[in-house]
Amino acid sequence: MKRRFLGQLLASLTLAAMGLALTGGARAADEAPDVMIKRLSEDVIGAIKADKTLQTGDISRVIALVDSKIMPNVNFQRMTASAVGPAWRQATPEQKKQLQDEFKTLLVRTYAGALAQVNDQSISVKPLRADAADTEVIVRTEVRGRGDPIQLDYRLEKTPGQGTGWKIFNLNVLGVWLMETYRSQFAQEINAKGVDGLIATLSARNKSNSAKKG
Repeated sequence: MKRRFLGQLLASLTLAAMGLALTGGARAADEAPDVMIKRLSEDVIGAIKADKTLQTGDISRVIALVDSKIMPNVNFQRMTASAVGPAWRQATPEQKKQLQDEFKTLLVRTYAGALAQVNDQSISVKPLRADAADTEVIVRTEVRGRGDPIQLDYRLEKTPGQGTGWKIFNLNVLGVWLMETYRSQFAQEINAKGVDGLIATLSARNKSNSAKKG
C-alpha cells in the first residue's frame, strides 16, 4: 500500500516539482530558488483545482501544458541524461533525441493518469540552506493535506546567462530521488539490450499506455 501511494504521489506532484511558470518567466530569473518554488507550487495546485480537463487527465491538455509551461523551467536534457546514466555519453545525437522524446511521453502520461489526486494540498517551503554563490541547490518542502506531511525536495541549477534563472533537474519524494529510480530501471534494459533496446522498451510502454487511455 505504501509503495502504491508513493507511486501516485510521485505522479501527481511532479507537475509542481517541475515548476509550472503560470506567470511571466522574466520574474523567475530574479527570484531566489526557494521563493520561485513556493510561488510556482502554489500556482500549480491552484491551476489544477480550477481546470476540470486537467483533473480528468485529458492527455492533449496535459501535453500542451507541459510544452508551454513546464519544459521552459526544466533542464530536461540533464534530467534524461541522469536517468539514462553512463550510457548517455555513448549515445548518438539521434538516440539522445529519441530518449528525450520517449522519456517525456512517459512522464506526461504518468501525470495525466494522476492529476485527479491533487485536491486539498498546500506547500510549506523550508528555509534555504545555500550560499549566494551556489549554482546548485536543494529546496526542501513539505506537502500538507490529508494525513502526515510529505517530504518533497527539488534539486535546481542556476543556468548561465542573464535572465535565465533557476531550472529543476531532479526531485525527491519521501527520500527517493526520481531520476535515480529511473536510472536503476533503465540500467537493466541498457545492460541487456543497449540504448536502442531502452528506446524500444520506452516506446512500447508509451504505446501501451496510450492504448489503455484510448
